[in-house]
Amino acid sequence: MSTLQLRTQTFVIAAAGTAFFWWFDFPLPFLFGPMGACLVAAFSGVSLKGFGQVSTGARTILGVAVGATLTPTLLVQLPQVAPSLAIVPLYIALIGLIGVPFFKRVCGYDTPTAYYAAMPGGLQDMVIFGQEAGANPRILSLVHATRVLLIVTLAPVLLVSLFGVSLSNPIGAPVSSLPWYELALMGFAAIAGWKGGERLGLFGASILGPMLVAACFAILGLIEHRPPKEAILAAQFFLGTALGVQYMGITWREFRQIIAAAVVFVVLVAVLAACLALAIPHVVPMGQMEAFLAFAPGGQAEMTVLAIVAGADLGVVIAHHLVRIVLVITCAPLAARWIKGAAQ
Repeated sequence: MSTLQLRTQTFVIAAAGTAFFWWFDFPLPFLFGPMGACLVAAFSGVSLKGFGQVSTGARTILGVAVGATLTPTLLVQLPQVAPSLAIVPLYIALIGLIGVPFFKRVCGYDTPTAYYAAMPGGLQDMVIFGQEAGANPRILSLVHATRVLLIVTLAPVLLVSLFGVSLSNPIGAPVSSLPWYELALMGFAAIAGWKGGERLGLFGASILGPMLVAACFAILGLIEHRPPKEAILAAQFFLGTALGVQYMGITWREFRQIIAAAVVFVVLVAVLAACLALAIPHVVPMGQMEAFLAFAPGGQAEMTVLAIVAGADLGVVIAHHLVRIVLVITCAPLAARWIKGAAQ
């Protein structure tokens, strides 16, 4: 099949999953519907193909959504959660102390694979850095895809059961109700931030670039709304599809040996995040829901979606994820050199 045919087939499967979840009134149908349908298709041996730059472009919508919330009022509040941000390095270290021995001693992975499988960075970043350090890229891809998938799946359940969140917060106003000039500025922020960030070598340019440009507009009072509901739903659709497509070509051997190990690891990390969510609000002026979302080691884009639908303080939540991703990515090349040096 050609690339166009594969992507058309993938789109139809994802759309069918969305319709199924919508019909039965399941939560987050535009995220979980395509994700679930593509997962089933991947495990069934159906050929799938991601949407490339379209999926990357969808992330710009979430970057603009975050940036639009960074008003002067919110920026004044951020120093109050500085003690919580200071815990993020310790949190990453604890994940490493749990994950590296688990993947190395229990699962039998070599040191580079165990390290980069345990680090809660971005999927693509960890695969690239890990491969350069001599790790197994297929294992890293499946472990991190499973981490993001499970966190996105478990987080809504825990939000509802532990914190009484309804997940019914409006994700945005209809496009017809927003001023045309704000829509134009949002579009500019998305494209200019994304492409400008790539030219500058900004990590996570598709999210961080639009976020920074939109934040400037919000601080200046030029943007007062998040992107329209239709745009955020589209972003959810492509994110969900991308997560499901990651499992294409998986074998039952990989499922038993890699996915099962990743599930155990994610459960351990989720418990750690839940404990922090219960403890941090006692020392930092932050709600338990925000604390949980801030420390849940999911993907930055996916946690943005959950923060929006949960009605969380978006700026505070994303600030923690930015610190986590920056630290993990900054340390990744240093760890690669150390691992290579230790192996010689």
